[in-house]
Amino acid sequence: MATKKKEALDQLIDKFVGDDPERKAMLDEEIVNAEAAQLVYNLRRKAELSQRELAKKVGTTASVICRMEQADHEGSLPMLRRIAGAMNRRLELRAVPINPRGRKIAKA
Repeated sequence: MATKKKEALDQLIDKFVGDDPERKAMLDEEIVNAEAAQLVYNLRRKAELSQRELAKKVGTTASVICRMEQADHEGSLPMLRRIAGAMNRRLELRAVPINPRGRKIAKA
């Protein structure tokens, strides 16, 4: 992200989130949802699959995959594991210090 855009984003976060613990928790949850969505999208595109094809491999519907990729789905760990497994991947989790700035989007 360009430096000016990153600075603008940081200013917006400071303005709307500030030191409010509830808003910080909401922001962190949305960042995780966005990262999970990007991971699913990246894995699917790397495998050159349509949403429908991935859904068939995973045993779900294309609408579930679509909602997951749009971060419009309360993604579950079991579903993420199924998707990773369908792509011959293993899902790894890690706990990192809470700091919404500088987080990177998940890569396949």
